[in-house]
Amino acid sequence: MTLRGRLTTAFLVVVLGPVLLGSIFVAITVATVSRDRTAERLDHAAATVRTGMAAACRQLQAAADAVAVVSPNDRSAVAGQLITRGLATDIKISGGETPAKIAAPRPAGITGWQDCAGPGDTPGKAQAIAARAVAGDELITAAQTVDQAFLARLTAASGTDVTVTEKDDPPGESRLLPAEPGQPLSLTLTVPPSRPTLLYAVLPAVVLAAALAAVLVARWLAYSTTRPLGDLAWAADRVADGALDTRVPILRPDELGLLASSFNRMTRELQAYVQALTASRDQLRGHLAILGETLSSTHDLHRILQVILRTALAATGARAGLVLLIDPDAGQLVPRCGVGLSGDWDVPDTDLEKKRLPVGEGVLGSVAATGEPRRGQGSPASAEPPCLTYVAVPICAPAVAEEPGEPPAFPETLGVLALYDRVGGDAFDDADLHTLRTFAGQAGVAVHNVRMHEEAQRLSLTDPLTGLWNYRYLRESLRREVERASRFGRMLAVLVLDLDHFKEVNDTYGHAAGDAVLSEFARRIRVGLREVDVAFRQGGEEFVVLLPETDGYGGAIVAERLGAAVRDRPVTVDGVQIPISVSIGVAVYPEHGENSPQVLAAADRALYAAKNAGRDTYRLAEPADVTKSHVSSGDHEGNFDQATAVPSGLRPQQHRRGR
Repeated sequence: MTLRGRLTTAFLVVVLGPVLLGSIFVAITVATVSRDRTAERLDHAAATVRTGMAAACRQLQAAADAVAVVSPNDRSAVAGQLITRGLATDIKISGGETPAKIAAPRPAGITGWQDCAGPGDTPGKAQAIAARAVAGDELITAAQTVDQAFLARLTAASGTDVTVTEKDDPPGESRLLPAEPGQPLSLTLTVPPSRPTLLYAVLPAVVLAAALAAVLVARWLAYSTTRPLGDLAWAADRVADGALDTRVPILRPDELGLLASSFNRMTRELQAYVQALTASRDQLRGHLAILGETLSSTHDLHRILQVILRTALAATGARAGLVLLIDPDAGQLVPRCGVGLSGDWDVPDTDLEKKRLPVGEGVLGSVAATGEPRRGQGSPASAEPPCLTYVAVPICAPAVAEEPGEPPAFPETLGVLALYDRVGGDAFDDADLHTLRTFAGQAGVAVHNVRMHEEAQRLSLTDPLTGLWNYRYLRESLRREVERASRFGRMLAVLVLDLDHFKEVNDTYGHAAGDAVLSEFARRIRVGLREVDVAFRQGGEEFVVLLPETDGYGGAIVAERLGAAVRDRPVTVDGVQIPISVSIGVAVYPEHGENSPQVLAAADRALYAAKNAGRDTYRLAEPADVTKSHVSSGDHEGNFDQATAVPSGLRPQQHRRGR
């Protein structure tokens, strides 16, 4: 059943129910009142009839007494006068010496008398009433005929129909007056029918009219009530389909009208909000596209953080923002990029890194230390950027499980992303905090990815056993150093080192011991070099060292020092001391080659010359104009027996920039 049907039914039940009950009550009440009034009328009529009959009997008794008191000779005349005056219908004198005389003929049809002093044996058959008087030896009887005229007088006096009856059980609206002294006749009093026929005819008509009116009113009320609800349902369905311009007509300023007005206001605000949200979404989509393109096309961390910060500013409507990363060694937050900062913080990003903040102090330091976001009003700390409102969230690395199947470990905090002064003056809310967490997550992924990329790049260019740069990075570094030496007119020494008899170490002590020897040899190389020098593992037991701004003399000194460092201290592996030595070839750019391959080849030839010379020594390469056949002739030999001696084959001009 529809709402309109339910409202109509409810209204009809509420209205017609009392009407029907009221009509039934009225009908019952009217019937009861009618019965009560009939009973009252019968009571009154009975009293009136008894009074009338008593009066008639007294009148007859008076007439009989009047005849009895006169002389016997006058009694007939007096009886006639009384009959003439209508005091009796018949007066009978009987007894004595004088026969009975009737002053007037007896009315035809009278067959019986009923004495007023008491009922006879057949009261129902009496057609007259009589009263008696005794005068001497005469009996005087005065009678009154009970005819229609007599009964009509009783009917008029009592207001009921009076009839002589033989029935002992009269109908419901009648009453029987039995014969008794003073009431010589058995009479039936009948109340004329007084049913309110008009009332009983009008009452159903009124109920029917009321029912019809109630149905019409109920339908109108149900329609007027449900129509605005139907309009609201239609409008809500339209809004659910996306038609936010739908409006509901306001028919009346009642509660439903207020509801329609509120619905229209809601749709207007929702439409404006959706339009603003769509514009913000498009703007955010553009920023995210830029962010995605930046993340996928570059590993420049500074540029990535700038894009993330500007996107977060656009998404939250903040005036300024700052990205800081943690320097774990110093325990400080290092600002990496900022936008819209004021006061002392309004400096270029290159100078921004100087404004370091200690981890654990202030708002930003607390966020970095605890990993919990914070937001509030007022400048957070004197050392931090000035603002009216702020929100700061930690930048965390992605959570990665250490072992398959285990839950991810608590993410490492990498830095802090902070925004200041929301445009419009409002404080930052939970939605801004949630949005900023999203961008901080992107920043954490970006920082983690860049660091992983740098680590992967380092590992791809690093020898995993020794930690030195590998052959791939050697070629690039040698090319770059040769170009730099050429551009600035400097010299570059290249050393190629090879452990002597390393195969015997593997065969004798095992490959694990050989790896330990290589690792220790690489460590001694790093210890014996300057900060600007670079060492590489070319492959196997062969290593290369680049000595920028170093001539042949300096290269020979380094070769001699490295040889002594290897020879003087055997490598201890599992309690076993393994003696090792190294052969070294030295070449110098541009004296021994015009480019990086030539210089490296010259150093390699010098290494073979050292090997041919008996190992545990070094050799300086021949100049570029000398034929390769002279490399192993032993002309430019040096040895490690004299740790500080200058090789005998080194020319005087090669002694500049030595070390």
